[in-house]
Amino acid sequence: MIKCPFEKVLLPVDRSENSKRAIKFAGAVLSTIEGSGITILYVMAGGYLSEHMKNIDFRAELLKGTEVFKKIKAKHIEENITPFLNEYESILKKAGVKGEIAKRIEEGDPGNKIIEIATKEGFQTVMLSRRGMSELKSFIIGSVSNKVVHGLLNQNIYLVGQKISEESPIPRILVPVDGSEYSMKAVEHAVCLAKTVKGIENITVLRVINVSLYLERVRQGIDPEKEAEETLNKAKRKFSEEGISENLVITKSRVGFPADEILKEIEEGDYNLVIMGRKGRSALKDLVLGGVSSAVVNKCFESTVAIINQ
Repeated sequence: MIKCPFEKVLLPVDRSENSKRAIKFAGAVLSTIEGSGITILYVMAGGYLSEHMKNIDFRAELLKGTEVFKKIKAKHIEENITPFLNEYESILKKAGVKGEIAKRIEEGDPGNKIIEIATKEGFQTVMLSRRGMSELKSFIIGSVSNKVVHGLLNQNIYLVGQKISEESPIPRILVPVDGSEYSMKAVEHAVCLAKTVKGIENITVLRVINVSLYLERVRQGIDPEKEAEETLNKAKRKFSEEGISENLVITKSRVGFPADEILKEIEEGDYNLVIMGRKGRSALKDLVLGGVSSAVVNKCFESTVAIINQ
């Protein structure tokens, strides 16, 4: 039986509309999953001190030192952080999340702190917006998100996109597969969602036949078309074994360059969620993120992308 990895979920946030969207997405997905424990995390990067520097006479306050900054920090938290954390908690509760919700404030480099907490404290899933409030719109994926994606190797990571459906969080799901262990983990994650999240209309399992390897496979005595069909059938069996209706699952194959074809399919199919394994079978073991997955993460910003590690 496939188990959903949502028992311990970390939601790194800031005050941006992007983060609020990620919270709404998390609430919609996790509201139907029993036993989810959620931690809303805000990391203070130290910039808050600069806002107050001009108001401090260091010559007069030198002896007070630490106490001055403790007061600045406490005031900053009370006025600028606690209100939006309370708002986010309220959004989750209104969405129907029944599990425990913790709010947490830490200091340090946001990306590094998120990685440290998720790793040391055994979080299974991290959901965050692609960009924070201070990051330029010209960048598809923000610096914090990028660091988290490349730094967390054992957690599933949801990069919440711009497109959130009001009626259902993930009505249309795409799962690209290549037969590798990681892509089958992505299929299993889709199965888990199909069993627990309401409002899913269809799940498309896509196999791209890599045109650059086509002749090589033929020379090896392998029929690429048949190989693709076998991979799709294997993926479809995972759904049927868990009692998921065949009508929910669509299988599809395309010929071309994998990253390009996946991105075309995302655009044409208007998918809300793309679930991908961290690495494909052709990605070197020492690569942190497979080439195809990396291309999709960096070029697909409307849809939410889930990178599956477990």
